[in-house]
Amino acid sequence: MHQIAAMEAQLDLDIRFMKEALKEARKAFEVDEVPVGAVIVCQNTILARAHNYTEHLTDVTAHAEMQAFTSATAGLGGKYLPECTLYVTLEPCVMCAGASFWTQIGRIVYGARDEKRGFLKISQPLLHPRTKITGGILEEESATLLKEFFKKKRNP
Repeated sequence: MHQIAAMEAQLDLDIRFMKEALKEARKAFEVDEVPVGAVIVCQNTILARAHNYTEHLTDVTAHAEMQAFTSATAGLGGKYLPECTLYVTLEPCVMCAGASFWTQIGRIVYGARDEKRGFLKISQPLLHPRTKITGGILEEESATLLKEFFKKKRNP
């Protein structure tokens, strides 16, 4: 029974922080960036908030996750995040999964799957061996925002 209560409490936290990542994704949508948002949390405190910024920076590496990693590690004063969780609205790409390996992030929670470019398509493990992963948290909300963005792009 205790284990079920702990799992429910974790799910509540995951939903709470994924809602924060969705706020970031909406910010990206508003500035005409692909609407992906991320937050990095440690001990139930948000250390970093970010969203895609590739168009504004003309930098293909300016994904939400990369921006969040930079902000979180700068705030902590170290390059490793083993006690932290990355909440991101879209399954990380291979680049972001690789960066998460180097940060040694403790956990990744994502919303929607990325069937085309997500790291789960790769058969080789890309995450740090201790990183735990949870997918599908607020998946529908995350996917809907992305679909709206690309529909707007195709039919201005």
